[in-house]
Amino acid sequence: MRKLLVVVLAGGLAAGTLVAAGPPALAQAAKPTLGPYGYGKVKLGMSAKRARATGKVVLKMPAGEGSCSGWDLKAHPTGKNSVGLYISKKHGVAVIGAPEGVKTPEGIGIGSTMKQVKKAYPKLKTSPGGIPYVAVPGNGKAYYAFFPSRKGVLKQLILGLDKQDCVN
Repeated sequence: MRKLLVVVLAGGLAAGTLVAAGPPALAQAAKPTLGPYGYGKVKLGMSAKRARATGKVVLKMPAGEGSCSGWDLKAHPTGKNSVGLYISKKHGVAVIGAPEGVKTPEGIGIGSTMKQVKKAYPKLKTSPGGIPYVAVPGNGKAYYAFFPSRKGVLKQLILGLDKQDCVN
């Protein structure tokens, strides 16, 4: 968890970098949740090949010499200089950003307040960099990280693997 927060902060990525645009209102009722193991058919730890085979992701940023590639969820494309998820060559799907309108099984999503986050996740901690995070209920190998506005409203929510190399 700490590695991701350092890169997000030190790497110059905006807190909204992983946030995706939401689908039409009619489709929102059928949306999968973010967590505990992924988003819909895209699962944490899944290889790039398997993720692509789901038909749910599109490559935006090849890994090149780096260890991770950047992707978007097809149903939730992000802007020009952002991605919706990262896939590690070694660990598979490593980080998934919550698309707007998508919630965790505990009901937390973009627009939730930190008061709601603390109620849903009483074991919430804060990283040395000031980012609230929590172990994902039901998946001891993953975490949620929350990126609130100054007013305490979530601008970004991510699901990530505890062990991953996308942010080193």
